[in-house]
Amino acid sequence: MPEVINEPSRIPVPGGKVIEEFVGRVATSTPGVSVARMAAPPGWQEPAQVPEFDEVTLVLRGSVVVEHDDGVVEVRAGQAVLTRAGERVRYGVGPDGADYVAVCVPAFGPGLVHREDDGQDGGEHAADPVG
Repeated sequence: MPEVINEPSRIPVPGGKVIEEFVGRVATSTPGVSVARMAAPPGWQEPAQVPEFDEVTLVLRGSVVVEHDDGVVEVRAGQAVLTRAGERVRYGVGPDGADYVAVCVPAFGPGLVHREDDGQDGGEHAADPVG
């Protein structure tokens, strides 16, 4: 039977970023995929990571900047970017901040993100379930 998600699970993160997971390990105990809406303030950036999941980032407002081993891409409102499991990436936002949707397959989990700078495998995309 279809399941309506009436409201997302809000994931607390540092740096002023807001994560609202609609589907994933936190919101629905779904390990196969996570879908989260993100709102990041100007200047937000997270540590580099080498996740064990593919991630699609669909930018709704502003821009998301993705650093990778071959350079940097800026993804503007109306565009999306696909990063693949095993790629080293670092997410940030442009000067106006960003609102975006992150879809991770399999679902984001703290033990699957492998962030470099914080000494942990955790936290931020619940989803930072995202990017």
